[in-house]
Amino acid sequence: MKHEDVHQHRLTKHVSSKYVDAANAMRPKSEQKKQRVVAYVESYDDIAFWRSILEQVNRDNIIFEVKLPGNGNLNKGKKQVLMQTIDHESLGKNMIACVDSDYDFLLGNATHTSRILNKNPFVFQTYAYAIENFQCFADSLHEVVVKSTLVDRRNFDFNSFFEEWSKVVFPLFLWTVYYYTNHDTHSFPMYVFNKVTMLHYVNHRQPEKMIDAVRKSVTKELNRLRNRDRASQKKVNLLIPEMKKKGLVPETCYLYVQGHHLMEGVVLKLLQPICAELRKEQELEIKTLAVHKEQEQNELASYQHAQIDAELMLRKNNDYQDLYLYQWVIRDLEGFLQHRK
Repeated sequence: MKHEDVHQHRLTKHVSSKYVDAANAMRPKSEQKKQRVVAYVESYDDIAFWRSILEQVNRDNIIFEVKLPGNGNLNKGKKQVLMQTIDHESLGKNMIACVDSDYDFLLGNATHTSRILNKNPFVFQTYAYAIENFQCFADSLHEVVVKSTLVDRRNFDFNSFFEEWSKVVFPLFLWTVYYYTNHDTHSFPMYVFNKVTMLHYVNHRQPEKMIDAVRKSVTKELNRLRNRDRASQKKVNLLIPEMKKKGLVPETCYLYVQGHHLMEGVVLKLLQPICAELRKEQELEIKTLAVHKEQEQNELASYQHAQIDAELMLRKNNDYQDLYLYQWVIRDLEGFLQHRK
């Protein structure tokens, strides 16, 4: 370890220890008998997510505090969180790290960071690429639409669409995992995969055409990769059984792609026109049923005031408790609490 890293590590431990002692002294007497566990997360957006999960496993004798890494600066992100784990000394039964998996869950022991995530018992990961993948859980998207538009009318089958989209992009996604496993982020970088698999054609009334458009782009890119690197195709195929052990099969691929890409490049491109259509239909119904102009204006104003932007509703979505990856996170945290007794 470099001298400056050792110095930073010692400073981190010293500051963290003083912080814990000071925070414990400030707690109400009714809580001072409880054991305090600090959970470091990557960004402000992660605080609510991990807080909600930790609340699911909380014990009467435990108090969790979810916070960003300190070290006297405003730096955020996985690297900053994992600074707390140098030599695996800082983390323990009273201090844990909670981070997005990115590709590290799939990479196994291929990189230093992936080894920390997959081996350190005090580092907890999403298993999905990021929090956005949870928020984009297909089973929950109709509920997002309802909360945004206040209209409970199904005009799109999210489950079928994302199952088909996942099956189409899965062969190409394996190539990204293959290259990243081999420390090659240039031959087929993530941004290329995202560009190829995003929804360039959007018409929620014709989901088959949307899928066909993605399939055409994916096939073109697959042919390019295979022609350029024929020797690697068999090695890519060998990843399939290992990925299956991690829950990644053709139908679930959308949960493992970059979360920002999934949300911005696919899900929101669908949600916006779907919600717009439902709002238009509801406003037309109000106009049709209104007895007079004043009632129409009042009802329209009331309805429009009560609506919530689809993107905001999606980012606040927490209806993913049935997702198997969520259950894995709960399992890990419950195991941690069981062993720290």
